Amino acid sequence: MAAMRVTNITRYPVKSMRGEALENVDIDFVGLPFDRAFAFVQDGVFSPFPWFTARDCPQLLKCQPTLSDDRWPTVRVATPEGDFDLAGPEFRQKLQEWSGLSASLRTDYRGCQDVAYVSVISTATIKALAEAGGVEVDHRRFRMNFVVDIGDEPFAENAWAGKAVAIGGATIAVHEPDQRCNMITLHPDTGESSPAVLKMAGELNNACAGMYCSVLVEGTVAVGDPVSLV
Repeated sequence: MAAMRVTNITRYPVKSMRGEALENVDIDFVGLPFDRAFAFVQDGVFSPFPWFTARDCPQLLKCQPTLSDDRWPTVRVATPEGDFDLAGPEFRQKLQEWSGLSASLRTDYRGCQDVAYVSVISTATIKALAEAGGVEVDHRRFRMNFVVDIGDEPFAENAWAGKAVAIGGATIAVHEPDQRCNMITLHPDTGESSPAVLKMAGELNNACAGMYCSVLVEGTVAVGDPVSLV
């Protein structure tokens, strides 16, 4: 069996917008710096899941955020209709034009994740679900922080639950499978929906794809780094 390794690293500064491909990253006990540090919530919605996402507004997937170099960064957003200040009223108005919904920005530099601070998925899982769902193989559809090559068996990462994994210079605790939603049906560039992807995730792996994790040992992770069970 070939050595297991990291193939892709992605940070998502704004929940539901396009991510930022990284060659390396220093992760700490709250994951990747500024991953999901910014998110929009629907005004007047009080629930455990208040997020305003691409399920509500597919145009978010056409938005590319860029962080400033400040210690506590601000964000500019490039869209097909121009560049905006993420926190400015003009962008909130644009979201309302696109979706018909009112949303407000929430900032949490620890991250606005749904369950855990770090996520991992294997290349084999991505390939299996893409082929079964009739879409191109593109890891961005699954919006995970780390993509790892651990062999040809889809969903092999499920067996990591409850274990520690060394990834580059860091160590993560693997907790549970990531229960997926309609986000994985959306094309990462256009927002076009392919419901078969989620349907096949349900048939093949109880609607899960990838694993939720936390950081046990802080460190640097780079593309090409080895991955191993501890």
